[in-house]
Amino acid sequence: MGFRILTLNQISRKGLDRLPRDRYVVGPAISDPDAILVRSADMHAVDIPSSVRAVGRAGAGTNNIPVARLSQRGVPVFTAPGANANAVKELVLAGLFLAARHICEAWYFVRGLEGDGEALEAAVEQGKKRFVGHELPGRTLGVIGLGAIGVEVANAAHLLGMHVLGYDPQITVQRAWQLSSGVEQAASLEDLCARSDFVTLHVPMTDATRGMINARRIGLMRKGATLLNFARAAIVDEADMIAALDSGRLAAYVCDFPTPRFKDHARVIALPHLGASTSEAEENCAVMVADTLRDFLENGNIRHSVNFPEASLPRIPATARIAIVNSNVPNMVGQISTSLAQAGLNIADLLNKSKGEIAYTLIDIDGQVPAGLVGRIGLIAGVLSARAV
Repeated sequence: MGFRILTLNQISRKGLDRLPRDRYVVGPAISDPDAILVRSADMHAVDIPSSVRAVGRAGAGTNNIPVARLSQRGVPVFTAPGANANAVKELVLAGLFLAARHICEAWYFVRGLEGDGEALEAAVEQGKKRFVGHELPGRTLGVIGLGAIGVEVANAAHLLGMHVLGYDPQITVQRAWQLSSGVEQAASLEDLCARSDFVTLHVPMTDATRGMINARRIGLMRKGATLLNFARAAIVDEADMIAALDSGRLAAYVCDFPTPRFKDHARVIALPHLGASTSEAEENCAVMVADTLRDFLENGNIRHSVNFPEASLPRIPATARIAIVNSNVPNMVGQISTSLAQAGLNIADLLNKSKGEIAYTLIDIDGQVPAGLVGRIGLIAGVLSARAV
């Protein structure tokens, strides 16, 4: 059996090479695709074919993907968490140095100088007094969000000699193990803001994080502090940030999201969404999501999905597999098992996982999947999709 993959953006060749050409047809003009690979293309207004079983994004966020609509259809959305972490970490560190040493302002100053020889030298010596900065060791960096990127930023800043505060009430055990023991846990967002010279954001864009950095929390920050935002634009309330910069409450705002009000502001360093824009990050994201997508299509396993539970079941020789997505309601597994029993099938292994309103079941049966069985399972009320893998 072969698979058809539609690409909505240019995907790194290293990622596409993970999909063997004898089993996969991949390209931007694929009809009736089994899956979609995307980077930044906006899928909200796209008519997604009914044939699509999965969507893979070669990146971390999913703002450009209609996740809720796909969940209702039983379609998992995969991402590449952590694949671009080093790229973003490096840009955050660059942002710290740019702000602390007034590098952008100094560069613009030099580019505007005229004259040569002694006149230029004199102008440089006179002007440099305007750009006196400060060093990072001993300063406090507050890191909001300790996922893959946040942990790397926190650890790197600690190695630079900074005092690092971290805040993430949902930190995973895996990330906690990766975090340097020198990073101090902040009691709350308010505690972190009040104690930090620099604050950097590494949380996803959700209803809970929209406008998280507002006038109240900015007011808690130390006078002359710097905010860095390489997460999502809307996490910061733009009007409140402009007011804080205009009043001198904050010294600088370093972000990856230019807007008409930010791009020309004297205290803003706005970059053109460069966070993951390295060849290495693009390759890493493409490779990770291609591997994840392939494992799902060929084995039904779920890893790195934003809307489905983690579910991985080793294959047993001489068995066939059925993958079922259903609403997370009582007696679904019982009804599915009854269908198998009525078909005279023995269950060799079974895995059932749930996440929110979605439940996912992998069932290995002895022998082959009889004709019509998957269709009958699909007719059970509450089943969103079913397929033989």
